[in-house]
Order: sequence, then C-alpha cells, then structure tokens
Amino acid sequence: MGEDKSEVLQGTLDLMVLKILETMGPLHGYGIARRIEQLSDNSLSMNQGTIYPALVRLQERKWIKAEWGTTEKNRRAKYYSLTKPGEKQIATETQNWQRVVATMARCLATSR
Repeated sequence: MGEDKSEVLQGTLDLMVLKILETMGPLHGYGIARRIEQLSDNSLSMNQGTIYPALVRLQERKWIKAEWGTTEKNRRAKYYSLTKPGEKQIATETQNWQRVVATMARCLATSR
C-alpha cells in the first residue's frame, strides 16, 4: 500500500459496508469496495483480501445476504443486501463507533 493510502481501522469495515448497503441498496463486492474508496477520497484502498472476508463475516452474522445477479457488463456476480438484523446492527455499531471517536478526541485534546 502506498504512503498516501491508509489501513482500514479494525472494526470499522463492517459498519462501512452496512451503511453503504443501507444507502445504496444491493451491490456486488467490487462495487462496495469502490464506493468505500470513493467515500474516502481514495485514501483507503480495498482489495479482495480485505472486502470479501468482511462480506463472509457479515453473512455469517446474518447482517447481510447474498444473491446471484448480473452486472452492468453482463457478468455474474453476488449482490449483497442488508437484512433486518443488519439494519438493527447499524445503530449498535454507530453508537460504538461514536464512543471510540469521542474517546480519541479526548485523548488528542489532552495536553501534557
């Protein structure tokens, strides 16, 4: 990964995927990865080794489901969509992330 690219913080990828599916509806893995890169102004780089294990993990937790479909280029692809438990999990994950951000903000604001 180049110096101008950042690593995805542990625990944030699941929430990013859930929010993208909530906002955009069903997408294939490549589309989800490109959307994350787009939203990060290309500061995050998503590869297959990052996005697909996350999609499998989210399916195992029943937060997303997958169905085969056809892309704009007439290729078969798995399309992922949010489930009802996934919709509920967004609220939980968002609260957890907001706590982490608030804690980090306090740590960064602390002067020695």
